[in-house]
Amino acid sequence: MRKPADIVALLREELRFGVDFLRRRLLRLSLIFVGLLLPLWAFAELADEVREREPFPFDEPILRFAHDLAGDGFDKIFLFFSAVGYQYGVVPFDIALIALLAWKRRLREGLFAGVAIIGSALLNLATKQVFARDRPSLWDSIAPEDNFSFPSGHAMGSATVAWVLLLLTWRTPWRWPVAVAMLGFMWMVGLSRVYLGVHYPSDILAGWAAASVWAVAVYLLVFRNGHRPWRSPVSIP
Repeated sequence: MRKPADIVALLREELRFGVDFLRRRLLRLSLIFVGLLLPLWAFAELADEVREREPFPFDEPILRFAHDLAGDGFDKIFLFFSAVGYQYGVVPFDIALIALLAWKRRLREGLFAGVAIIGSALLNLATKQVFARDRPSLWDSIAPEDNFSFPSGHAMGSATVAWVLLLLTWRTPWRWPVAVAMLGFMWMVGLSRVYLGVHYPSDILAGWAAASVWAVAVYLLVFRNGHRPWRSPVSIP
């Protein structure tokens, strides 16, 4: 039978082990919670309402508010961010990033970027077909779209590249400039799609959530067993 002093010593040892484990894994655990679990819950809630064809009470009021702001100046700004949020910005940048990482022989970083970006695009296309949500039709858009609406491809694509850049630079001096720049970029791309009347706000939120879940999941898979961006071996065992 253990003595009370032995039990206390064991409890102290267990406590020290737990504190040390949390200290060493705090970043990863925070990433799992903030970047994976919360967005997964948010997407599930949004997707369930869309599947049931239930309207979101905030969708139409926000769309109408955005439309009330319409003017030539705002048109130019949001058409610009809509364009760079996909075919004239995000897509060319994604291709250049993956090519650069491959050329630099950063195979693990390139694998992460490639799977996260390409997988996100494929996931978006598949999800749109599953939910088949029609685009908003409150007014005639100056940049109409004719495919399905949920989740937003622009929001998902911009959020995916934002997560990729943030996770690759998090342990470098560039993390905060990248975080601020990417947050602003994501916000403006999302706003542009609502302003143009081609997406519901819930489409944008779902795109951001899905991108977060996918990008963080790929990161945790590629950079496991103690591997870190830029410090990992060039080869992938």
